[in-house]
Amino acid sequence: LRNIRNCKYVTADDFVVDYYDRQVQVDQIQSVDFIVVPFNNAPRLAHTMISFGLDDGSYLAVSIEVRKERGEKYNALLGIGRKFELIYVLSDERDVIRLRTKYRDSDVYVYPTIASPQQSRALFADVITRLNKLAVEPEFYNSINNNCTTNLAGHVNEVSPNKITYGWKILLPAFSAEYAYELGLLDNRIPFEDLTSIALVNDLAEANFEDPQFSQLIRSRRDQIDRYLSRQKSRGPVLNGSGDEFLQSKRMSLPTLLR
Repeated sequence: LRNIRNCKYVTADDFVVDYYDRQVQVDQIQSVDFIVVPFNNAPRLAHTMISFGLDDGSYLAVSIEVRKERGEKYNALLGIGRKFELIYVLSDERDVIRLRTKYRDSDVYVYPTIASPQQSRALFADVITRLNKLAVEPEFYNSINNNCTTNLAGHVNEVSPNKITYGWKILLPAFSAEYAYELGLLDNRIPFEDLTSIALVNDLAEANFEDPQFSQLIRSRRDQIDRYLSRQKSRGPVLNGSGDEFLQSKRMSLPTLLR
């Protein structure tokens, strides 16, 4: 992989440009996380990204964005027309996450998906295939039907046809995590509100920016999921007889990724 972005920011618009290359074997991909960044001035809208976890503990983020020319600024209304080109940015997490938590003062939520290593690899391969295709067949960005969230939904549907339906929670991406949770794409063993609290990484990103284990540390609250489940289990069954089996059957019937 070439030109993985890892810029050092002074402000949101001033930065030291830095890129690096690395070799990645598809079988190194172990997981994928879903990242949601609500817009400060339009909280129903959001930028969405994904980040692939590798077997060495590192992460590779993918941000699907407007490819701005010098002096251009993003505008959602202008994005409906043929104003901006589309770009897939491969990035170090320190770049795409801290740019938003520190310099754009945005909330960043990093949600764990339930994708298996095999499913994550299939998604990774599809993303890289499209990235390479855009290099030779450029496309215009469109705020409605060719943006970050619609492309991510398209990648999931390439691997698992018709898994995601285009609707208002895709059109308003701040609700996309809730939609993914409802579809069973995110870890839905705990209530969505609790998962969202665990997924918010702003304070952890700021506290651990210089740490070599940055990506692991911003995910350090995830052990709360197991603690929550352990507490629920220790309380014992609420219903007698077949009630617990019924609740378990309902839980297991939730759709899962790529089924």
